[in-house]
Amino acid sequence: FAGTPESGWGERHFYFSKYWIKKGYQIRIISGSFNHLFKKTTEVIGLYKNEIYEGVDFYWVKTPKYRAASIWRFYSMLIFMVKIFFLSIKKLGKPDVVIVSSMPIFPILNGYYLKKKFGSRLLFEIRDIWPLALEQLGNKSKNHPAVRFIGWFEKFGYRKSDTIVSLLPYARKHIESVAGKAVDFQYIPNGIDPKEIGDEKIPAALENQIPTDKFIIGYAGSIGLANALEYLIEAAIQLEGAKEMFFMIVGDGPLKENLEERARGCRNILFYSKIKKSQIQNLLSHFDVCFVGRNDIPLYKHGVSANKYFDYMLSGRPILDSNNYIKDPVELSECGLIVEPDSTEAIIDGILKIKSLTEGERQSMGEMGKRFVVKHHSIANLAEDYANLFK
Repeated sequence: FAGTPESGWGERHFYFSKYWIKKGYQIRIISGSFNHLFKKTTEVIGLYKNEIYEGVDFYWVKTPKYRAASIWRFYSMLIFMVKIFFLSIKKLGKPDVVIVSSMPIFPILNGYYLKKKFGSRLLFEIRDIWPLALEQLGNKSKNHPAVRFIGWFEKFGYRKSDTIVSLLPYARKHIESVAGKAVDFQYIPNGIDPKEIGDEKIPAALENQIPTDKFIIGYAGSIGLANALEYLIEAAIQLEGAKEMFFMIVGDGPLKENLEERARGCRNILFYSKIKKSQIQNLLSHFDVCFVGRNDIPLYKHGVSANKYFDYMLSGRPILDSNNYIKDPVELSECGLIVEPDSTEAIIDGILKIKSLTEGERQSMGEMGKRFVVKHHSIANLAEDYANLFK
């Protein structure tokens, strides 16, 4: 799932690699040609396509296309794992360090093979905890075949890796309980590089639909099970009579069609497709408050890692955060208001409270987030921390 700024998602390792290359490392990023989260995918003929993107060496392995909510998504991940075994080591070079970043989780087998064959250092990076996410977000039993199957790879990876890198600050306890032993756990969160953000204007087709005389509550990101957007949509419907309020949902995902249908006829909501990463800050400048939501489930006690936090915070806009006090960046920086999760009423109350603040108070709140993200989530600093694990 590793991508480029042009892919529109999964740029974490691309940005890290730019810093690692400056330090003298040779980097190869191996990713799938198709990903439902990409805005732009790569067409591949044959096994793979090699591309140098802004100095970073990508190997796009041809993988099957699929619908986001389909079981074929996992089939595509398995095909990716199988095809990696056929890549030429003569072409790629013998690795000193292998990073396997889940999801997909299955290439941990490739990583372990390279570790045993070449003595490579194996780092297993956990962005989301699978199959726990499938259990709690997908409402699957612990005995569901998919949960048990993915769980085998999870346990294998925790036990066989040299270091577990996690984007989730409180995941150690879960990881060690699954591994059945102590592990070398390192927290390296997502981050942002202000120099790489860009200030490209949003498409005119979008800008022309944004009102200039209303209080805008906005969301930018994936539209899926983990985002709890159904409560924000219901809040917009209930606030339709408040003429000064306007809601914007910018992004794509498996639940978008359902949410659009639910909001049909509501005149204070605008849905728009995913835009380029370089346009995000310009989009956020049109928002008065940014929304992020989580469901009230135990999964999030391990922490969260969504990039939208850092985009929001860099914009200097206050954030309305619907969650159960999970020590996320909004709570830690005090750059917004936290309200009860899974509650339309709490979201409405939060919107009204933020709207009642003076413009100066909202600006002060947003600035706290901007200072926090620059200090604690700089890609340059995080890349340096990560490189220390290579030795």
